[in-house]
Amino acid sequence: MAYFADPAVWLPWTFAALMGLSTLIYVVLDGFDLGVGLLMPLADEDQKDRLVASIGPFWDANETWLVLAVGLLLVAFPPAHGIILTALYLPVFIMLIGLILRGVSFEMRAKAPLAQKRMWNGAFFAGSLMASLSQGFMLGMYIMGLTWTWAHVGFAALTALFLTVGYSFIGAAWLIWKTEGALQIRAIRWAKGGIWGLVAGIIAISIATPFVSARIFDKWFSVPTAFYLAPLPIISVLLVVFVWWQLARLPLNHDRWSWTPFAAATALFTLAYGGMAYSFYPYVVPKKITLYDAASAPESLFIILIGTVFVLPAIVCYTLLSYYIFRGKARDLRYD
Repeated sequence: MAYFADPAVWLPWTFAALMGLSTLIYVVLDGFDLGVGLLMPLADEDQKDRLVASIGPFWDANETWLVLAVGLLLVAFPPAHGIILTALYLPVFIMLIGLILRGVSFEMRAKAPLAQKRMWNGAFFAGSLMASLSQGFMLGMYIMGLTWTWAHVGFAALTALFLTVGYSFIGAAWLIWKTEGALQIRAIRWAKGGIWGLVAGIIAISIATPFVSARIFDKWFSVPTAFYLAPLPIISVLLVVFVWWQLARLPLNHDRWSWTPFAAATALFTLAYGGMAYSFYPYVVPKKITLYDAASAPESLFIILIGTVFVLPAIVCYTLLSYYIFRGKARDLRYD
């Protein structure tokens, strides 16, 4: 207890927890709207507007959590920010181009002549694909310690593919919840295919991460720690079985259980993220620098924390309010 009474300990830990929470929320929220963008080519032309309508009120607010996570990394852990951004400059650049392309195409598809709408739909898909692949690539490189070797790049490319398919799965799960009729039935088929990409990605990361370092291997497989951590993979397997069982039953009973695949997908992402956070703690840059070594001075962190106390609730309230106001099924897209 006295250990966490030291501001040089509890302040870095608090900011690491806030940054991790912001990243997780971003992965889930922006993950589903990136996933919806990835599914655009699979939808009929008359269904594409409904796909966009399902994420229209949320997509820009979802990206606020990415800004918050990167901002916390910059102000709370400046050395780590420099190392990570330097090592991942190219994929970060591609991700930003993809997010910009999504934003532009989202607006332009509503204002462009009908003949150009297909082009902007393609741009929306391309932006979603660029952002998803780059995020998966960054995840893989981070797990491998941010060192550029052919083996590490190959693993990062594999992670990029799996995360992209995983995003398409959570996007399909979102559409199951937010749509109805023929589009919902089609989303159920998309989710049945996408879930295996998410499962493959979780398995690949779970296998690779313990072998990155002996320290991580010992954290997972030493006794009795391995028994304490056993519920994580067990719960994950049960969630996958549950999702598959639900997808086989949906739609049923006036759509009352259509939210369950999205809830289970969120739980799967959370468990995978929690396992990775446990693996790398206390390092903010794997095998290079801990969060305590990278943290700003306690005096600076305390001042930043005061600002965060005001900013974070505002973001949370705005997010919850938008999801409450636009609850229910997505309707026809209108711009008048």
